This record gives sequence, C-alpha cells and structure tokens, in this order.
Amino acid sequence: MNPTASLAPPRLAHPDKLFIDGQWLDARRGGRIDVISAHSEQVIARVAEATEEDVDLAVLAARRAFDSGPWPRLSPAERAEYLRRLSAALAPRLPELAQAWTEQIGALASVSPFVVGAGHYWFDYYAQLAGQFEFEASHPPMDGRGRALVVREAVGVVAAIAPWNNPFGIMAGKLAPALLAGCTVIMKPAPETPIEAYIIAEAAEQIGLPAGVLNLVTTHREAADHLVCNPGVDKVSFTGSVVAGQRIGSVCGGRIARYTLELGGKSAAIVLDDYDLGLAAKVLASTISMSCGQVCATLSRVIVSRHRHDELLQALQTEMQAIRVGNPFDPSVQMGPLAMARQRSRVEEYIAIGQAEGARLISGGSRPADLPRGYYIEPTLFGGVERHMRIAQEEIFGPVLSVLPCDDEADAIRIANDSPFGLYGAVFTDDAERAYRVARGVRTGTFSQNAFRFDPSLPFGGFKLSGVGREGGVHGLAGYTELKSILLL
Repeated sequence: MNPTASLAPPRLAHPDKLFIDGQWLDARRGGRIDVISAHSEQVIARVAEATEEDVDLAVLAARRAFDSGPWPRLSPAERAEYLRRLSAALAPRLPELAQAWTEQIGALASVSPFVVGAGHYWFDYYAQLAGQFEFEASHPPMDGRGRALVVREAVGVVAAIAPWNNPFGIMAGKLAPALLAGCTVIMKPAPETPIEAYIIAEAAEQIGLPAGVLNLVTTHREAADHLVCNPGVDKVSFTGSVVAGQRIGSVCGGRIARYTLELGGKSAAIVLDDYDLGLAAKVLASTISMSCGQVCATLSRVIVSRHRHDELLQALQTEMQAIRVGNPFDPSVQMGPLAMARQRSRVEEYIAIGQAEGARLISGGSRPADLPRGYYIEPTLFGGVERHMRIAQEEIFGPVLSVLPCDDEADAIRIANDSPFGLYGAVFTDDAERAYRVARGVRTGTFSQNAFRFDPSLPFGGFKLSGVGREGGVHGLAGYTELKSILLL
C-alpha cells in the first residue's frame, strides 16, 4: 500500500441522520453537509444538516432527560461507570478517529493517534475523578444549629459546541465532565468536521446511554445560533472564534444562562538573553508548524532582545525552511495543509498585510509550487515586527511567526501584554526564578518554560478576549455544576 495515500474515510452507520433522544432521525428538511478533505479537496463524507426544528427537538429531548430522566439522579459513581463504558466503546475506533482528523483538516497522520488518544483520555480521567471531586461538603453553621452542606448539582442542559481544529479532543473535553456532573448534552460539531461526533453518538447508542442524555445536531451558523438562543439550554460550552464567542456571551447574558468560552489567542514566546537561540528556534519552528498553525494557543509572537533579533531570525529561517510540507499521510512530512480554502485565503491576506505594514518577510509566504491540490501554504517568518502591526495583534490561525524586538525583560513583558488576547505564553530561559517572574508578569491563562506544554489536570482558558471560564481538571468539572447551600436542623 502507498504510505502517502489516504485511507477510506470512517464508516458511519447513519451519516444521513441526526441522533436525538436515543434515535437516529431524518433531518426535518432533508439537508446535507459535504465534508471536504483538506489535502485532496474531495468530498469524503456527506452528513445530515439540522435546521431549527431539529435543534428544538434535540433540546426538548435533553430537557426531558434532565428534568424527569434518571441521569442526573444517578450517583457520580454510576455516571462514571457509563463514562468507562463509553471509553471502552470508543477505544477500537481510535484509528478511525485519527484518520478522520487527518482527512478533514490535514493534520499529520503521524501525530493524529496521539492527539486523538489525548481526547479519549478525558473519559477515563473524569471517571476516575468521580470518587475525588467534592460533590458534597459539610460546613459548621455559624449559628451552631444543626448542620450545613454545600453541594454541587448539575447545571442542566448543555450545548457543547466544538471547533474544527481538534474536533474529537475538544468535544470529549466538554462531554466527559458534563456527563459526570449529571448534565444532558447536545453536541454541535463544526460543519467541516462532524465525523468524530457521529462516532461518539454511535458509541453512546452502543453502551445504552439513557435516551436524551447525549444528542447530536450537525448544523451551519443559523441553526447553531438558534441552539444558543433556546431557553431550554442552561449552559453553552463553546470553543471557537472571538466573534462567535461574543455573540454567545451576549445571548447567554441576556437570559442569564451559564457559559464557558475558549476563544482565540496571540500567544507570545519571550526569549531571554541567557537562552540558546538554536534550541529556541527548534521549539518555535515546530510549534508554529504544528497542525499548520491552527492551534488557538500556538506561540505566534516571538519577543527577543534587539541585539539578538537578527541572529534568532537566521536560526528560525534555517529551521522553518527545512520543514517538509506535503501530504499529511506521508510519514516524512512535517506539516500538512490548512483545513479549508477560506482559511488559506485568510492566511494569505495576513501575509500581504504584514508586508504592507513594513514587516520583513524572511521566508515562506506563498503556496508550495509542487502542491497544486490541497490547501497548502509555506511556513512563513516575519522579522522586525512592531507591536502595533496587525500581524502582531490579530489571530492569523496559520503557520505565520512574527518576531518582535524588545529593549529588556520588562519591555518584553509589556509587549507580551500589549494584546487583546491572553490564552497562552512561554519564556525561554534556564533561570527558574526569572521564568517564574516573567510568568507572573504576563496576563495569560497558561504559561510554560522552554516548551509548548500542557497538563490536562490543570485549568485551561484565557484572559481578556481569549475567553471566560476554564476547562480541564477539577475546575472544568466544577464549571458544569451549580452550588447549593443546605441548612438542616
């Protein structure tokens, strides 16, 4: 078999239907959504398109399952057992999930099993957390009478809206804590990447998850907005663009619904003078090319002392020009295509903006001449970028790295904070005390030293336009609960 050829797309049992109230139902208006391969530009699947009527049915099913069904009345241990069974049902389909991710957005086939495996981990992680999370705690009442309890109860019906860049991992990271908390869920995947949500729904059916606990609607923007506006939805958990997040926040605020928003990023990497520039360049080049730069937290701004700016540029240029771009199923390839045509157009527009604003295009910036099919773009490096430039302020969501000069450590922190975003950041230094000082100075939700690194047991989310609330760990579980105080005699 040709190792560079794509495989047949995963086989879905009911791609032409929606999963609502434990049943596979036809979309009311019979619409379809085409799923396009990022590297071949071919249609690889066609799924049902939900409209407002279908969305309302899903909300009614989730509402009924929460208000009168058994799910929120089970113990956390009983719900955890369902999570373990869901994990077991998904385990044999991990290769399909990995292959779907590569087909849909062009992620490397050599990397996709690890990313999908990390998403699968959420179900076992939260199942294990059921016995440790404090769903109920006793407190001595201040008046000394009887006893007082603080309990955490499920927030209710949740609309889980996942983006296209990591559709399985992000959806799983919402589903697992929501289900453990006792919520019922409507999954709304991105229309570009629905395959993973179908596989999850099939697994839920396989294990006998109670009807209405998990529902699936695949929609475009109008019906998705209808879902957010539905008063039967108690919480919206959304990962995606700032514009969509602002809309969700305003709608939920208007009806006092709960919401968690994980939005964009323009994360800064500060390279201090004690750190080896060659090592920094290797990490930064591999990070910006990861999933073709389509990672919300990716380190897309590099801040370095003026006297080391050109030396770092040279090291980065060497690393980025060595990145092999091509078919994501080829094991020798280091970066695949962007996910879709409109995303490539967006990246190309920002490259043109950077040049027009006076930044120096050091390498890349074009479509690879030898890849006429697929949404490919070269890894792109800009130098001499000033903090006010749009390529330093706006999320590009592509393999475009901007290097900004600074005067000293304090100036580096000021530049890092001169952004509407605050999702992630890093500092490159061998001095742990300086790393801690810089980390405390940069206003961002996660910060690391000398690496692009995450820990799923820690809360993840952002400051400023990067979002509201946190996902992951016990904080992610707490976000699907409401606090209740009980005073007993």
